[in-house]
Amino acid sequence: MTAADASATELSAPPAPPASPGPSGLLARHRAVLPDWLALYYDDPLEITHGEGRRVWDAEGRAYLDFFGGILTTMTAHALPEVTEAVTEQAGRLLHSSTLYLNRPMVELAERIARLSGIPDARVFFTTSGTEANDTALLLATTHRGGNQILAMRNSYHGRSFSTVSVTGNRGWSPTSLSPLQTLYVHGGVRHHGPYAHLDDEAFTAACVADLRDLLGHVRAPAALIAEPVQGVGGFTSPPDGLYAAFREVLAEQGVLWIADEVQTGWGRTGDHFWGWQAHARNGPPDIVTFAKGLGNGMSVGGVIARAEIMNCLDAHSISTFGGTQITMAAALANLGHLLEYDLQGNARRVGALLLERLRTACAGLPGVKEVRGRGLMLGVELIRPGTGLAAPEAVAAVLEEAREGGLLLGKGGGHDTSALRIAPPLSLTAAEAEEGAAILERALRRVAG
Repeated sequence: MTAADASATELSAPPAPPASPGPSGLLARHRAVLPDWLALYYDDPLEITHGEGRRVWDAEGRAYLDFFGGILTTMTAHALPEVTEAVTEQAGRLLHSSTLYLNRPMVELAERIARLSGIPDARVFFTTSGTEANDTALLLATTHRGGNQILAMRNSYHGRSFSTVSVTGNRGWSPTSLSPLQTLYVHGGVRHHGPYAHLDDEAFTAACVADLRDLLGHVRAPAALIAEPVQGVGGFTSPPDGLYAAFREVLAEQGVLWIADEVQTGWGRTGDHFWGWQAHARNGPPDIVTFAKGLGNGMSVGGVIARAEIMNCLDAHSISTFGGTQITMAAALANLGHLLEYDLQGNARRVGALLLERLRTACAGLPGVKEVRGRGLMLGVELIRPGTGLAAPEAVAAVLEEAREGGLLLGKGGGHDTSALRIAPPLSLTAAEAEEGAAILERALRRVAG
């Protein structure tokens, strides 16, 4: 079709519906032109128009305390002045040039991330998303090792591309069983489900390690293990500290690489550590680390960190048209600088501990709550059908609706079913805001799960 044909077709098409002032009109337009599988929260989906700090406002002017941060992406605060100023200044000079030219903000950010990574002789490659970062990590690992077999964790999520779907161990987020990789799924990412759930932490770790060793005895040596230190979409579940270190000792016997998917856990989110992998660090950093989400505070920034010998193993040319573009790098530099200067990791540890304890107290005795878990400002509340122990996705949806009515935005996730509320506010959350959000959530839980 020529440009003229396309123009004529557009002119002959029915006119677009008139703009409707409310979100219901926008919803109809959304459904008319976007995929059916593009998920929306809430029975009456929300249009967020602006935000500041830890709050956002909808198209009708109603304010909400934001406990999900655009899926853990608004890491520091909405409309953070340092980021806004950096983006505005960079936009006035140059938005983009691609990686075919030297790029000062990209080099400066890569230098800073390499130092923070703990990986010796680190190289950094920037992407536009966590999906693309994990896709790149899989390319590096399989090329470096010369094989396409990957170990992944049950209940995991690593992205929506063809390769990352193929290593995602969560049925709800895997639309196809076709795969460019041979993936084997390992026990251990979920502490309180599965055949080892009844064991204490030490015995749980030992059982998972024994299972891994047995698995490796039946197959050719895989290229890598990819694992989230805390499973995000899986409901903010995690293994006992040290499990991945124990795995790594077994994997090292065959030279299998460890990819730590830090897309949701990085940058101090878990409070105790800057990187989630540091809870499993007795034998050093991972071979490859992936990141995204919060670094850009809403700008599209992802990336991969790896030792030079791994990063440089590709023997063909490559570029990134939009990865590392100047405006996103400027935003990420400002955001990371703010996070470090104001010790938001320490704030996540302190305020997160208060919030966790407050929620555990609020949920004590509620028959519909199985567990309140997490660390830092990455907390999960798992709901069940009372008396059965079965997942309660309908209760999760109901609590989301009730919390929204109370002025609080939450996330949701889970493994076999969507059974957990996900709580991940910006890392600058205050103690007063934590109490405000906990009170709203307590009321919602008592109405639904009490």
